[in-house]
Amino acid sequence: MTADQLRDSFRGYFAEKDHTMVPSASLIPHDPTVLFNIAGMMPFKSYFVGDEKPPYKRAVSSQKCVRAGGKHNDLDDVGRTKRHLVFFEMLGNFSFGDYFKEKAIPWSWDLVTEEWGFDGDKLWITVHESDDEAEAIWHEIVGVPMDRIQRLGDADNYWQMGDTGPCGPCSEIHIDRGPSFGPEGGPLGDPAGDRFMEFWNLVFMQFDQSPDGSRTPLPKPSIDTGAGLERILALVQGVDSVWETDLMQPLLDEACSITGRSYKVGDYEDRDSFAMRVLAEHARSGAMLINDGVFPSNEARGYVLRRIIRRAVRYAYMLGTE
Repeated sequence: MTADQLRDSFRGYFAEKDHTMVPSASLIPHDPTVLFNIAGMMPFKSYFVGDEKPPYKRAVSSQKCVRAGGKHNDLDDVGRTKRHLVFFEMLGNFSFGDYFKEKAIPWSWDLVTEEWGFDGDKLWITVHESDDEAEAIWHEIVGVPMDRIQRLGDADNYWQMGDTGPCGPCSEIHIDRGPSFGPEGGPLGDPAGDRFMEFWNLVFMQFDQSPDGSRTPLPKPSIDTGAGLERILALVQGVDSVWETDLMQPLLDEACSITGRSYKVGDYEDRDSFAMRVLAEHARSGAMLINDGVFPSNEARGYVLRRIIRRAVRYAYMLGTE
């Protein structure tokens, strides 16, 4: 399955369940409290908090996202890990006061196991430590054994966009990649997610957090899910990391062509391979930002783009390009 096919399968699945297919918004958000769109729900924030009436009750999208700067910042991790990217696409299905956990949870399992062919016996679930309802749905309706459902606290299973805004407990789907990636024990014993890798987060939007930290209930409980396209693509294509997918591999091939260096797949100690991952990702994220109207400067978004370009150039020089 290619990236295009994966994206289409996600959107098509939820379109058949009466979700309106919404095109990606710009990377530049309407929300002045953040620099970039960092999650699929951001274009819908006003719907979740009740400031605007949504034109539809259900939506599905593949949202362009950038996480570089502020609370959500993956810039310095790019190239060092198997899955961190500055620019990525977030697949998501959304309910604005329509359905809640009773539909979101079974649908996610059906898509993952029936449409994408994931082995249900390799899937683990985490829920918030207080969420009896989500645990019951996963176990009693979906059929996940209790020994593969784990409860975690706010740090892992409570989602909020930032210091303010919509938030709520969440439930995550993880896949067991096998003993070669780490010890047994489930996500609870694998905080880095090397063996039990999280790939889909179901957020149960129930509150709006104020600057003082207080939380008020939203007008209607809603659903916000987020699944990283590149991360799922690596699983679907059976490769070890996002770098070997059909989205990133062509960029690495081009980096090899430009620099005359060889890329060593899966080698995270080799300096040249690290540099080429940085070059490939930053060329992609920089191009996406410029396409949406961001230009290098000394302030805000422009400064972030400047850092991305500067980091790419530094590693390009290290690889011998001029």
